Amino acid sequence: MNLVDRILTIVITATITSAVWIVAGGSLIENATSSSQREATRPAEAAPSPSPTEAAQQPDEDDTGSSSAAALDTSVASVPDARSGRELVVPVLNVRRAELTDTFSDSRVDGSRLHEAIDIMAPRGTSVVAAGPGEIEKLYESDAGGLTIYVRSPDRRTIHYYAHLDEYAPGLKEGQRVRRGQRLGTVGSSGNASKEAPHLHFAILQTTEEAAWWEPANAVNPYPLLTSR
Repeated sequence: MNLVDRILTIVITATITSAVWIVAGGSLIENATSSSQREATRPAEAAPSPSPTEAAQQPDEDDTGSSSAAALDTSVASVPDARSGRELVVPVLNVRRAELTDTFSDSRVDGSRLHEAIDIMAPRGTSVVAAGPGEIEKLYESDAGGLTIYVRSPDRRTIHYYAHLDEYAPGLKEGQRVRRGQRLGTVGSSGNASKEAPHLHFAILQTTEEAAWWEPANAVNPYPLLTSR
């Protein structure tokens, strides 16, 4: 075989080999990007992530002892804006905004925790009114707070907490809707409050729509909201 024949043979062989690879490679790419193949090799595209409820129902560990990751809870507590503060009224009748004192960061129990509320001083029996509209979520008596009221906002993301009451307003009940300024009870010193210094302990708690009244929540300072006007 002369030199020309050898070169021709090499060229033909290379051309045929390239053609075979092009055809085979195209088929592999087409199969790999088909819907059925994506479902088999990329399950993240085939099924959505579990909801927070579904994740809560799943065990933390499988049979092999490996941990399973829970879905992120995208519902978060949000801080009230200035407009929300302007819509609030001072929750003790006849107490002016200028008379309020910021006790939110005061220490309690020998400095082991913060107050995370404001104390509104007033004579015993002074009317306590709803700072904002909402629904009576819980009427509760505790050793610390005495007679208390939890009012959840219409969007269910805020709870107004009223404590140390002397009594509830007649007819007040859980599930009742209240308007801003509606009478809820009277100032007192129930619970662990000083009998010589009756006052309303008022707190604003940012929570999520599905959280219960007793679950941990983010405390927001009521003072700048009540004095924002």
